Amino acid sequence: MTQEPMSSEDVEANVSRETLASVFGDEECLRQAEDYVGLLRTAGIERGLIGPREVPRLWGRHVLNSAVIGELIPPDADVIDVGSGAGLPGIPLALARPDVWVTLVEPMQRRVDFLEEVVEALGIANVEVLRARAEEVDPKGRADVVVSRAVAPLGKLARWCLPLARVGGVMLAIKGRSAAEEIQRDARQIRSAGGAKAAVETCGQKKLDEPVFTVPTTVVRIERVR
Repeated sequence: MTQEPMSSEDVEANVSRETLASVFGDEECLRQAEDYVGLLRTAGIERGLIGPREVPRLWGRHVLNSAVIGELIPPDADVIDVGSGAGLPGIPLALARPDVWVTLVEPMQRRVDFLEEVVEALGIANVEVLRARAEEVDPKGRADVVVSRAVAPLGKLARWCLPLARVGGVMLAIKGRSAAEEIQRDARQIRSAGGAKAAVETCGQKKLDEPVFTVPTTVVRIERVR
């Protein structure tokens, strides 16, 4: 995988170094995050994993949006990212929270190839890649947290994600303005999948600047109760 060096133009104009440091911590994790954005805007676009129009907002809309869900994840957690795609939210989360272990679950081979190359190129020590559908992951019921972003409607996500979490564990689904509507619409499916009442939580308000992060990350949190 080829990668161009980062330039000042690669960091969106409104993203301050202080903001990035507040999310990714030490310089090594921040450097890895910058290199990841570099790979998204080159190989990610070339392989059709990221649309060209997303380049100007890779930090604010994608990477930071994913990383800040670490606020909802306990220390040393075992995390599964369902439908990881280009590595969102799993890779930014792993870089922001090096204490957690993240398994990227993705069924498409071309995406798996990209994810494996990213993990190797950046030297990310707390990530593994698994080619599988959520239903094929084995063993089930082991993860502390199951995360997803832009994968499926909430009811379907609950059927896929909740069985992967331990009882008492949670699924965190990054959603937008439809979060409350989906919770109401899919309440029966959530209960059927073993979930408790869903709640909407937000992340990033204290760390991310308004020009970059116009809407805080909206997350639907569901605990697995059976």
